[in-house]
Amino acid sequence: MNKPYMALQPTEVALLEAASRIYSARLASGQVSEGGESAAIETAVAESISMGRLIDERVMADKELD
Repeated sequence: MNKPYMALQPTEVALLEAASRIYSARLASGQVSEGGESAAIETAVAESISMGRLIDERVMADKELD
């Protein structure tokens, strides 16, 4: 069996978690039409990246203080 291999970095994991929450909320509320799953996932990923960038611009993390 040929299994795909992934090694996500911590930032990628955080974005995956955010995107999956966005997607699952839309799916649960009926906002994802049949056949529109891929587009909804793409949108959720784009929105999670946008949120990550916005947070990075507006918040200074502890390690950025050094």
